[in-house]
Amino acid sequence: MELTASFERIRTGFTRTFWVANTLELFERFAFYGSKAILAVYLVEKVGLGPLGNSLVGFYGFAVFFLPILAGVVVDRYGFKKSLAACFSIFCLGYFAVGLAGMPQGQGILSSVGRVPYAVGALLLTAIGGSLIKPCIVGTVARTTTESTKSLGYSIYYTLVNFGGFFGPVLALQVREGLGIEYVLVMSSLVSLANLIGTLFFFQEPEGGSQAPARTFGKVFADMVVVFANFKFISFLVVFSGFWIMFWQIFYSLPFYVRDVLGFSKFELIEAVDAGAIIILTIPVTALMKRVRPFTAMILGFAVASASWLLIAAFPVPVVAGAIPMIVVGAITIFAVGESLQAPRFYEYVADLAPADQVGTFMGFAFLPVALGSLAAGPLSGWLIEHYLKGGRPAGMWIVVSLIGFASTLLMLAHDRLFRQRSAAR
Repeated sequence: MELTASFERIRTGFTRTFWVANTLELFERFAFYGSKAILAVYLVEKVGLGPLGNSLVGFYGFAVFFLPILAGVVVDRYGFKKSLAACFSIFCLGYFAVGLAGMPQGQGILSSVGRVPYAVGALLLTAIGGSLIKPCIVGTVARTTTESTKSLGYSIYYTLVNFGGFFGPVLALQVREGLGIEYVLVMSSLVSLANLIGTLFFFQEPEGGSQAPARTFGKVFADMVVVFANFKFISFLVVFSGFWIMFWQIFYSLPFYVRDVLGFSKFELIEAVDAGAIIILTIPVTALMKRVRPFTAMILGFAVASASWLLIAAFPVPVVAGAIPMIVVGAITIFAVGESLQAPRFYEYVADLAPADQVGTFMGFAFLPVALGSLAAGPLSGWLIEHYLKGGRPAGMWIVVSLIGFASTLLMLAHDRLFRQRSAAR
């Protein structure tokens, strides 16, 4: 009966704007994860940046997930439709600019500007576009759902994000093999253009709006000061970024490993495994763990995710030509189990860390671990590839990644014990 009721709410409980927004999000994720799947390999090899390319990918990820803190001010001022139109316009230009760096037509510009400044500028432009998407789509979901449909609405949104994370790399593989790696960025640019057209013709500004006063840049920077001054809160986010340092290695280090060590050239398929597994695992794992304390579920998830890399380290053996490296697929699936264990409980735990009268302010910074993890994961991946993969000790890459995860797990335990005891003393 509950499942039937859920399907009925999906059929009748959401507005046209809700579905348009989520469709735009789905295709935006195709573009984002399609480009993300090849970006490290593209910058390192096709653009010729070497290990610096890994660092720039990490910087790009940091900007994409940090800038929404500031982009919310723009969205509040100009509304969702104008902000989405700006987002997809910038995405269209940004993705194409990144792709141009790998084309013969772009070599004159690179020679004049310099490869590194050009790459930084193109990636930053793309990240500015990306910073606008989350406040718009999440805000639209919030405005177009009721108390009875809000939970299901966010579940639909999260599921579509993962569908994009799964199919984006798969589509990128087809384009890379059919046209060339630089045309994956062109594909992302064209998808963004289609999203721009869809926004202009089909998206309607949702009715209502927040009763809270519109944010300003001054208010955002004041919130930053308050949040960053709270050592208990910010130290936990820094510790938790260890999970995302591990996660981003799926896109920053693993492509080089499965191609150069295991001999599997279709590395995009491996990158799609995590999102595919998350789609399948999230509901049953969440149901299984619903009675478990949030922190316990997070620690268990962290430990499982950390251990998964040791499976890859244990079997650094090339596969039969063309065969899928099932050990790696199994390891990434185990990592996804860990992600499914901790992800649904993260925001619940972080909300408890925030001061009771400032939960909203503090939760606006709860995705900082994703940004910080990417910033650290980029240069780490470059070092792992140079030191271990090219140094003939590829298994060492994954031992290091695993150790980062286990160290973060222990730090989380210490953090919880320290501040839980202090809270009890008060």
